[in-house]
Amino acid sequence: MNPQSSPPVRNFIPATIILALIGWGGLYALVNFTFPTVGPRWLFFFLSVLALTGTSLPVVAFLNKRFPTNPPVNSGVIVREALWIGIYFPTLAWLQLGQVLTPALMLLLAGGLVAIEILIRLRERSQWKP
Repeated sequence: MNPQSSPPVRNFIPATIILALIGWGGLYALVNFTFPTVGPRWLFFFLSVLALTGTSLPVVAFLNKRFPTNPPVNSGVIVREALWIGIYFPTLAWLQLGQVLTPALMLLLAGGLVAIEILIRLRERSQWKP
């Protein structure tokens, strides 16, 4: 692998398969075989984070490969960005349960997560490495 490029997408395929199978399989079993009490509700959020993180991992890796940055991203950045996506949608589902979700809140939450990622990347870029 070239040290000046992002990791290839195929490096993330095993994690994608494991996370997606556990997440989507667990969600299928949870929705079809349990009642919506407190325990399964929290399990729903956990499994949806796994499912959406696993599903978005190759997409994020491809986008980072297709649109390179300076300095190039490493595997940790790709996983972190996929995890932001995995956290975003279950948070929207949680807000919808309380009937407080609005389009403005969706945009503000997405903008906040994007701003956090930009600030983290800015900090990583500013670190002095001899």
